Amino acid sequence: MDEDRAAEQAEPEGLPEPFVRLLGDYERHLVSERDLAPHTVRAYLGDVSGLLDHCGRLGIDDVADLDLRALRSWLARLQTVGRSRTTIARRATAARVFTAWLHRTGRVPADPGAALGSPKKHKTLPPVLRADEAEALIRSVADLADDGTPVGLRDVAMVELLYATGIRVGELVGLDIDDVDAERRVVRVLGKGRKERAVPYGVPAGRAVEHWLATGRPALRVEGSGPALFLGVRGRRIDQRAVRDLVHRRIADVPGAPDIGPHGLRHTAATHLLEGGADLRSVQELLGHASLATTQLYTHVTTDRLRKAYQQAHPRA
Repeated sequence: MDEDRAAEQAEPEGLPEPFVRLLGDYERHLVSERDLAPHTVRAYLGDVSGLLDHCGRLGIDDVADLDLRALRSWLARLQTVGRSRTTIARRATAARVFTAWLHRTGRVPADPGAALGSPKKHKTLPPVLRADEAEALIRSVADLADDGTPVGLRDVAMVELLYATGIRVGELVGLDIDDVDAERRVVRVLGKGRKERAVPYGVPAGRAVEHWLATGRPALRVEGSGPALFLGVRGRRIDQRAVRDLVHRRIADVPGAPDIGPHGLRHTAATHLLEGGADLRSVQELLGHASLATTQLYTHVTTDRLRKAYQQAHPRA
């Protein structure tokens, strides 16, 4: 874990008792009312703890005295200690969500975070595979599954499904058997914010999943397997880390391919869909993006590829 991530997850100690109680109330709101994932709740609480710790250093011991100047002072301090733009932008978002809750629950007379800005994040182009590299990756996994072992069949099905659908690794490991509609070749996914969406997949992925369910999964299944679609070697629902390790190991077998993980396959699927003529709104729905602006990042990827091809091929580039 890098220093930024470690600092984000560390909660300051020694907060005044009113602030500790306030954090408890806020945690209950995030869990019971907003139904956020545990790691998201931890991130929000860590950010807000840092803000309240900074308020204490400024002499603010009553949340009703929290104002825009204190919020800006907190972000400025983060910048002086070398936090990245992405980290500061996320902390600003956490502060705005927190102060909106304070105002809505009557703890502050006005929402000081409503006027709080965020530094613009640098847009970076995610590394993606070329179509031939994606094929080589799948062949690499399939070659190891030729012996018909349950783990090999599972790995082929997971990689095929990741590339075919562009779903997140957390969504993949959360799939149950009943989430797969083999007849329509659609998988039902529970995404961020517990929003459900249906994502289609192609014939190769369908064959791989069918083979896994018919031959591989029964061999790994144990009494406590439950309905999980993909199982680990001990028969329980597979862990995200195992999927990431699989993708990184198999990518290493593809000459010249960037070292990507499951999220890189998600980027790759989105890019190949757009390059193949899919419209942006459809890709947004398939990926489960709340904002079209997030999906538009992939248009930068395809434009960047086009520019590179032009520069390499055109005599007057």
